[in-house]
Amino acid sequence: MRRTLLSGLLLGLAALGTAPVVAQNTVPVTFMTAGDGSAFLPYGEGVAAYLATKGIHIEIKKSGGSNENLSAVDASPMTIGTAFMASAYEAVSGTGFAAGRKHENVRALFPMYETSFQVATLRKSGLHSLAELDGKKVGVGPARGPAEGFFRAAAEVAHIKPVIVNGDPAALSRQVLDGEIDALWQGAVVPVPSLVEVASQTDAIVFGLSDAEVAAVLAKLPALSATTIPPGTYKGQTAEIKSFSAWNFVVANKDLPDEVAYAITKAVLSATDPKSQIYPTAAGTRAANAANNRILPFHPGAMRFYREVGIALPTL
Repeated sequence: MRRTLLSGLLLGLAALGTAPVVAQNTVPVTFMTAGDGSAFLPYGEGVAAYLATKGIHIEIKKSGGSNENLSAVDASPMTIGTAFMASAYEAVSGTGFAAGRKHENVRALFPMYETSFQVATLRKSGLHSLAELDGKKVGVGPARGPAEGFFRAAAEVAHIKPVIVNGDPAALSRQVLDGEIDALWQGAVVPVPSLVEVASQTDAIVFGLSDAEVAAVLAKLPALSATTIPPGTYKGQTAEIKSFSAWNFVVANKDLPDEVAYAITKAVLSATDPKSQIYPTAAGTRAANAANNRILPFHPGAMRFYREVGIALPTL
């Protein structure tokens, strides 16, 4: 996808009915997502494919997920990325993974979907609660990624010391199935793809946190909220699962040209059925869900689109 040029984006803008500013440079726009087996990667690929039908070309780049994406976007005007908003809170406040360095250049473009976290284990392991993971090997996704950060917070409130195992979700799913690790913790749109992979291939249990554990995590991380996953979401799941969640947004650098930010935002949010036109997890990719961002300022180009369609944005 090396055809990802700013000139191509501006041509796409023209196709959307807006006269672009003439640009002479041909700097590519990179779209940071995540690794194999993640939810971000296929979502990003779906967005890129949909934008290509509108004459807008962007280049997908795999990454370690939200934390890496936020840092890359903060550093590069021509980079956009997928981001978990609880990670975005750490980025802009200079806490958590971004301790000591506020990411002041990150802006929101459009909503993706809501992410919540669960755990998968093999039924034969006898593990079915967070407290029972003490001393166990738990896969948590890429090193220093948001899934690891939120698992460490959950482990702290549960007073357990599991063995952290890093890697792409797809690889960690295989390790659970092969008995190399005891559990897999992941967060994504529900049902979480890597957990579905485990549950669909063997007799597995998917579980979350207790009420007390959820409350304790929310007290530590105010950007999160409580969520419930109904029975039947995963194969073999007979009871509801309680956990925590937050929204994901596509973000951009504040210096991404306004015309480009507007073109991308308008094209994506003009999809009449994002679930079928973009990707199955994109049901929440709608303009009305922009109000779920209470962490980041919106990019001026994106704000222009929301004004046009009458969407009231939160005051930050």
